Amino acid sequence: MNKKAVIGILAHVDSGKTTLSEAMLYKSGAIRKLGRVDHKDAFLDNNAIERDRGITIFSKQAVFDYGGVSFTLLDTPGHVDFSGETERTLQVIDAAILVVSGTDGVQSHTKTLARLLDRYDIPTFIFVNKMDMEGARKDFVMNSITAALGDRCVSFAQPAEDKAEALSLCTEEMMEEYLEKGEISDSNIISAIAERRLIPVCFGSALRLEGIEAMLDCISRYIPLPEEKAEFGAKVYKISEDGGARLTHMKITGGTLSVRDSLTYIDRSGEEVAEKVGRIRVYSGEKARNAETVTQGEVCAVPGLTATFAGQGLGCETTDTEQLLEPVLTYRVIAPRGVDDHTLLGRLRILEDEDPTMKSELQRASP
Repeated sequence: MNKKAVIGILAHVDSGKTTLSEAMLYKSGAIRKLGRVDHKDAFLDNNAIERDRGITIFSKQAVFDYGGVSFTLLDTPGHVDFSGETERTLQVIDAAILVVSGTDGVQSHTKTLARLLDRYDIPTFIFVNKMDMEGARKDFVMNSITAALGDRCVSFAQPAEDKAEALSLCTEEMMEEYLEKGEISDSNIISAIAERRLIPVCFGSALRLEGIEAMLDCISRYIPLPEEKAEFGAKVYKISEDGGARLTHMKITGGTLSVRDSLTYIDRSGEEVAEKVGRIRVYSGEKARNAETVTQGEVCAVPGLTATFAGQGLGCETTDTEQLLEPVLTYRVIAPRGVDDHTLLGRLRILEDEDPTMKSELQRASP
């Protein structure tokens, strides 16, 4: 099990994204009990507000093994109000699963997510969910998908000969191989997915556990993986607080990171910061295990780093990433009676750390 990959699940709200995450974890053997969003016991929606509202607000990670690959799954918010959290997650995934509703087809936010996947050049798989529901039709959904994302979207649920013919139209390499051999190799399929000239489409029902194994087989067989790097590199995609501890969530993109290693990086003000790694946590749902070392392809959280920020590159990752999406609303926060303005601003700074799209400033009211 030396192959490691990070996959993200994205969708328009109510397409069944978290239910699909649950089904994948269950079918892979990572969890024994199948939870449900409407029962408020989903493995990844473990925040009290998420369970109460039945929506994903914060990106979560889970770890599972399937088909010879060790996967880190990142479940992202589907609601447009939390798109910033979703975009930050895109910076660290090797491939994305874009979930489309079998009854609704491609919706408005699905198109926004597709544009973000293009912008970050992320290999993509599509899972058409809710195919068990009345009104769900493969031909309608495929027409909706190809109209929005192009003919590079190919159903992997069709007969082998029809699928090979459809694949041959995506790239010249696959066309030549098909004409010469009558079939298409895995290597050519993987290359086409890596170059975003092919997007495989699978069908099923996450709630009924239909089509999940076929989806997992497709991803584990065809996911493009980056080349191994010996030099340490990491990409920070999230800052959070846990029991008063500041956590820096990152993906290791090269080499290794171990407890007691020294990290030297540049903070937002341009100052050089040197800090020692005291602990490393690897999360799966709300549970975390301590790790002595993490290697390329793993996602971890490092407590105690004081000046890191989302989008930051560490080690050989010398480029910081700026977000494309920006907030469109401005709010005024009025401190409750007895609360000092600077104390309130300090709390807002913590939230700003967690969500860089939020910019807070203190304004004195006119006398």
